[in-house]
Amino acid sequence: MSAVITASGLSKRYKSALALDNISFQVEPGRIVGLIGPNGAGKTTALKAILGLTDFSGELNVLGFDPRKQRDKLMGEVCFIADVAVLPRWIKVRQAVDFVANVHPRFDRAKCEAFLARTKLQPDQRVRQMSKGMIVQLHLALVMAIDARLLILDEPTLGLDILYRKQFYQNLLEDYFDENKTIIVTTHQVEEVEHILTDLMFIRDGRIVLDADMDAVGDRFIEVMVGADRAEAARALKPLDERQVFGKSIFLFDGANRATLEQLGETRRPSVSDLFVATMKGTYA
Repeated sequence: MSAVITASGLSKRYKSALALDNISFQVEPGRIVGLIGPNGAGKTTALKAILGLTDFSGELNVLGFDPRKQRDKLMGEVCFIADVAVLPRWIKVRQAVDFVANVHPRFDRAKCEAFLARTKLQPDQRVRQMSKGMIVQLHLALVMAIDARLLILDEPTLGLDILYRKQFYQNLLEDYFDENKTIIVTTHQVEEVEHILTDLMFIRDGRIVLDADMDAVGDRFIEVMVGADRAEAARALKPLDERQVFGKSIFLFDGANRATLEQLGETRRPSVSDLFVATMKGTYA
């Protein structure tokens, strides 16, 4: 199968600021990609380019379409969701269903209603009468019923309590995702999506600084916890990052020999959040 997204030399400038700096990447079908970066890193600009919402230089192909010239056709295959906590407070459940049914050609009303039937939501219930958990359920029902080949989630759980954030991602996996669909998710809450990701993409200052599948991340990056007597030996191996925990030093390495590190101390696979923090410190070339 051909790639869902192929970008080559993608750049975007806003006056004097370079939001995307000649980035190239590829997203394969049936993957869940985490596009992770701090505010102002270029995440939203990249998504806007993919969705045909901004002009850019370079080449970009999304599901076989040029987003700049074929956006109408592209959006028939794409579902874009931002903050799930934001729905008009006046809208009723049935009105939300009617709206999406009228605007998205791949919306399956029967599937949506079947999902809603498993909840306590009522057709005439307004958003302002719902708990946060109910709002998540409504948004999920609308999303799950769209047979989109590409689902783009931009900070989808912003403003939700941790319980509802976990519920959102669990339902996403159980009721939506399959090998024919691709998901791109941006979030600051890295630790909450780590377990669902197949691929990781870090963006900083408009550049992709890490692009790897999760298996490769586990093979490539290693953390080692060492005592004070081994710290200098670890530093000599040029770690990406060093931090202190309970009087011991934890070093993060890229591509180091595992056997060598095991002689220094306890080794482990770093969490995505620890890898992200090290990358955003500027210690990563």
